[in-house]
Amino acid sequence: MLATQWLNNVRDILTALEETQMEKIRQAATVMADSIEAGRWVHTFGCGHATIPVEEMYPRIGGFVGFHPIIELPLTFFTRITGEMGIHQFLFLERADGYGAAIMKGYNFDPRDTMWIFSHTGINNVNIDVALEAKQRGMKVIAFGSAAAAKGKQTRHATGKTLFDIADVVVDSCAPVVDASVDLKNHQDKVGPVSTMAFVATVWMTVTTVAEILADRGVKLFIHPSHNVPGDTTAKERLDAALVEYKRRVVGI
Repeated sequence: MLATQWLNNVRDILTALEETQMEKIRQAATVMADSIEAGRWVHTFGCGHATIPVEEMYPRIGGFVGFHPIIELPLTFFTRITGEMGIHQFLFLERADGYGAAIMKGYNFDPRDTMWIFSHTGINNVNIDVALEAKQRGMKVIAFGSAAAAKGKQTRHATGKTLFDIADVVVDSCAPVVDASVDLKNHQDKVGPVSTMAFVATVWMTVTTVAEILADRGVKLFIHPSHNVPGDTTAKERLDAALVEYKRRVVGI
């Protein structure tokens, strides 16, 4: 069954992440923990389906204050497909020189911040622009993507660099560069992409490591609790406290 093939492909990726990326994840998490402990932000960014890990980590139950999602609507809004904000426009915008720099103008940053970027291949202009702008502002850049499989792919950026060339720490998603992973009879193209599963797995591997580091340092985390558990009478109070802390930090952004 193709469903089983897809599940096996995902299991192989999860195993590869555990066997090859734990030290890199620890390095990335340490950089992020330093930013959050300083009262600053880990800014998160991606385009297309690489916005899914950004939206997955915060805000959501089990996430905590310190991660600031930067999601540019034309780079993530797929429900119309054609017409206004369709796929053709998206492909143009993610490859447009200067768009990432324009996005960065909308926020205030600090050298103590971290920029965490998700990109499957690391070759498109907007992610590279965001990374370069972050570096110019003194931030550390963390990149998650299919770095090994994408090695040798030609960047679309005028600098001649990929996102993985620029980043201070790279965590390899271990997903194949073609993304789709299951052969289909009578068809050239495969089905069953796996990069989203890889990204979401690495998100929680990283965020839980950040939490572990900060807890070991004695830093209080403002965690979003589940507000659907019967008998938990303080969940709303804890959620309100997290949102108050978020609003306190977000002033000036």
